[in-house]
Amino acid sequence: MTTVTLPTVPSPPQSRDGAGRRLPLPGRYTVAPGRSLTELTAWYGPLPVLRRRVTLGEASLTVPEDAERPSLRYEFDDRRFSAVLTSEQVDEVHGGRLQLTGDLDLNGLAFPVLLRLRVVERADDRLLVVGHARLPYRLLRRATGFRLPWRRPATRLRLLVAAEFA
Repeated sequence: MTTVTLPTVPSPPQSRDGAGRRLPLPGRYTVAPGRSLTELTAWYGPLPVLRRRVTLGEASLTVPEDAERPSLRYEFDDRRFSAVLTSEQVDEVHGGRLQLTGDLDLNGLAFPVLLRLRVVERADDRLLVVGHARLPYRLLRRATGFRLPWRRPATRLRLLVAAEFA
């Protein structure tokens, strides 16, 4: 079994009045069809060797009343790439960014992922984010059995997501 350690950045202290919050008001938000972009890119050293758009089946953001443990869930539903990304922890880090620590479920096996999101626009009832996760291909292949075509060598993968939660 392979162990992957992800870096974490402690979140700054929150103010009592909610100023500077990067999340919308408490509730459950989803992504409307056509309001998202997901892309998977395979890299071999400095060169991209494969770039593919991935269909986002469903995405949801749940912000509880206490705003202590918000959760994100992305379901990728493509004929070549079917996976579920669920968050264990969502932190607000300096610079107006969100950091999602969670699991990418491929073939029924979970792989740890660190997804860094930039909040592009925030309102009380919606959130527009853009972010990416870098995945080491060799560890991902060993842990989950995910494989690229044999003619596409790769050292790492980049998962790019952009979504508008409303």
